[in-house]
Amino acid sequence: MQFEITKNDESCAARNGILHLEHGEVHTPVFMPVGTNGTVKALTSDDLKEIGFNLILSNTYHLYLRPGEEVIGKAGGLHKFMNWNRNILTDSGGFQVFSLSGLRKIKEEGAWFQSHIDGSKHFLSPEKAVKIQTVLNSDIQMQLDYCSHWGADRKEAQKALNITSDWLSRAVNTWEEEKANGYKGSLFSIVQGNFFPDLRKESAEVCAESGTPGIAIGGLSVGEPKELFFETLAYTSEMLPQEKPRYVMGIGTPEYILNAIEHGIDMFDCVLLTREGRNGRVYTKKGPVSLKKAENTHDFSPIDKECACKVCKDYSRAYLRHLFKTKEILCSMLASYHNLYFINELVQNSRNAIRENRFLKYKKDFLSVYTEGEND
Repeated sequence: MQFEITKNDESCAARNGILHLEHGEVHTPVFMPVGTNGTVKALTSDDLKEIGFNLILSNTYHLYLRPGEEVIGKAGGLHKFMNWNRNILTDSGGFQVFSLSGLRKIKEEGAWFQSHIDGSKHFLSPEKAVKIQTVLNSDIQMQLDYCSHWGADRKEAQKALNITSDWLSRAVNTWEEEKANGYKGSLFSIVQGNFFPDLRKESAEVCAESGTPGIAIGGLSVGEPKELFFETLAYTSEMLPQEKPRYVMGIGTPEYILNAIEHGIDMFDCVLLTREGRNGRVYTKKGPVSLKKAENTHDFSPIDKECACKVCKDYSRAYLRHLFKTKEILCSMLASYHNLYFINELVQNSRNAIRENRFLKYKKDFLSVYTEGEND
């Protein structure tokens, strides 16, 4: 993988770049739709290409449990298995293991956990995480990390950091071995340290010294207040090498994405857009809208009059409300398509604003309308 920075905004840390990956170029900043089980829910590969995505995310933990890396390996890798000939980033499964709480035990060797599907016991080490993602043939894979929870004391945060750093070294060694055997994907390290600035700095230095092609900022979106998220993201991003792509996991709302871009973040993902689409909540430039509200019963206007997506061109709020109330699958498909189109356009417009040195103005203007509009 090569990362080329093509423009730095003169008013802040926002920047444009190009990720040169095995399955094509990806312009940054970039939002990645989440295809947890090898599919972005309610959408086809053609839908994603039509919107303009060149990089999506899939989940190692879920694919390891079902259908298993052996099945995907026999299919020729995840790209062929899911009919997606563009780029795929896979997370390591660390966050899913973290979220299992009472069903897992983490030690220096790795993580023992019980499947959320059938309760079967499994072990995931940093080496195994790399090898699974190699079988998946991920264009970008993530190291296995130990994420501590919001409110963790310093002792626990230090322990999680130390284990994550050790796991990184082991992951890099395994990744180098896989590269020697022909694997062409890249490995990203992950910054931990909870919400202690000095621990964040220690972790960022370890990640930089590891030599991984990219670095992710982990340990956020774990229940902390919004202000603390923004503060931690801002100072952590300043600690990272300028020449490497920076990735923040699990952010999907305009406010969070625009804040991340302002501080030089290049990549982000979230399940929120498609999840909310399935629940009848859609995004507009004047704020999110709930389709199930009775006021939409006779509203034959599109979701967003300013949106150029095919859903807004062809369908009304009244029709989408009808689909939602009757539990028709088509509502999930159309609402999810619109939401991903909306967020992709937001990021594209951000890239244009950076190119013209007006990102901060774009952010201010967008949010002034978005936060004061027809919020549900």
